[in-house]
Amino acid sequence: MGHRLSKIYTRTGDSGTTGLGDGSRVAKDDLRIDALGDVDELNACIGVLRAQIAVSTIKDKSCWDKSLSLIQHWLFDLGGEVCIPNFNLLQPVSVEFLEKEIDRMNEDLPMLKDFILPAGTLACNCAHQARAVCRRAERSLMSVHSRDQNIQPTSLQLLNRLSDWLFVASRALQRAEGGNEVLWQKNINDTI
Repeated sequence: MGHRLSKIYTRTGDSGTTGLGDGSRVAKDDLRIDALGDVDELNACIGVLRAQIAVSTIKDKSCWDKSLSLIQHWLFDLGGEVCIPNFNLLQPVSVEFLEKEIDRMNEDLPMLKDFILPAGTLACNCAHQARAVCRRAERSLMSVHSRDQNIQPTSLQLLNRLSDWLFVASRALQRAEGGNEVLWQKNINDTI
């Protein structure tokens, strides 16, 4: 590691700006900083999901942990790309991995005929929450790209595919703990 943080507070952000990886300073409410925050929150959600799976009754814990660890590293790489304009860390293999995982998980799941609610086991719900945060991070990243045109295509693809992965993972996790999906009821008001 080239630089170590020996002092956590610097006071350089007290005036409402923050530094990017290229040394430039931007307002803390800059679109790029919003995107960084959303990616960071997503990574934290993935960490909560990993922790929940670790204490669950799910059998393939090591397989889930390996995939989620890769995802966390890719999200950290994505943060580096957002922090340093025109920088490229992510590789297409990350998107390809997620697609293969989606296909693998989907093989054992029944076809969806209705919308499902983010409900059920805790691991399932952690995946749903991460999916919702992932969609927000994707929108934030797209806003940066629309303005600056310097977000790498793989970065945008990664978040798009990751939200799909998290959706399918929520279904797989629900089944892995013996739960059933909670279906949306179209005419719920008729039951009141």
